[in-house]
Amino acid sequence: MISGYQSEILKIYDKIREIEAKNLKMRKQEILNKHPGIIDLDNTIQKLSLKMSLEIIKSEDSDETIKAFKEKITDLRVKKYEMLVENGYDQEYLNLHYRCNKCKDTGFIGANKCSCYKDKLIRLYYKDSELESTIKFNNFNNFDLSLFSNHKLGDEKFSPRKNMENILEYILKDYLPNFSSDSTNLLFYGNPGSGKTYLSYCLAKAILDKGYLVIYKTSDELIKNLRDIRFNNDYNLESLILNCDLLIIDDLGAEHLNDFSITELFNIINKRILTKKKMLVSTNFSLPKITKHFSERIASRLLGDFKLCKFYSEDIRIKKNLQKNK
Repeated sequence: MISGYQSEILKIYDKIREIEAKNLKMRKQEILNKHPGIIDLDNTIQKLSLKMSLEIIKSEDSDETIKAFKEKITDLRVKKYEMLVENGYDQEYLNLHYRCNKCKDTGFIGANKCSCYKDKLIRLYYKDSELESTIKFNNFNNFDLSLFSNHKLGDEKFSPRKNMENILEYILKDYLPNFSSDSTNLLFYGNPGSGKTYLSYCLAKAILDKGYLVIYKTSDELIKNLRDIRFNNDYNLESLILNCDLLIIDDLGAEHLNDFSITELFNIINKRILTKKKMLVSTNFSLPKITKHFSERIASRLLGDFKLCKFYSEDIRIKKNLQKNK
């Protein structure tokens, strides 16, 4: 896990416990004002519980002591619950309420993280991915293969639809199930509007929902971020880009190339390859154009260390827009 996430999650749990303690205090004050006898009973139960703990420590006959106290406390609790219900309240009204009963809002069951911990981590990952709103509408649940034509284009072996079906089969049956153990990088290349970004969004959501951190950047945004890291010492941003489980670089080739961007782009790609941190890069360039546009070192990494997935289709953005306006 990237440094900082656990402390942020523990702060969330601290806040939850603080809120619930405050809510309990307000409920007790309400009952005190309206039905003080119930609060007297509740206070007596708490005093007896404390006294029982002390007596257990001191008493030689601890079993008998525990039994006597438990019976008395149980009788008083039943009476308290009856009084609450008679006055229109839930019997648990004066108990501390937990958002998660399994871990009592601590995030841990013993030394193990609770399932609610993972849920909170995923929500933080969603926020940092900058994809939260986009992937509500672009995901595998509503992936529309009908956007891709059944008619072959030019000399391509498969129709755009069959080609997309082949890519999807690999993604769904191989890449995603083995995401945690496989370090495969993906290069989506092909003409604009052929589904590269669409599939990238779907893939990002599926991986985020598995509890992995995905960071999505257009190539232009990435270069700006790398400039901030270099000149403004933005170490948190550097950690996200270098250590996230999947870095998606969209529209590679649209960025302005200069000595700085070439060097930094190579460094980020190379570092993630060396540390076996996965990447998904999409570009409108053909493979020959990649070798001409980028430095030899960048082109070598992209063509030699990535699984190549070719996309081709009529512009599905136009088709999706036409469908919306029908």
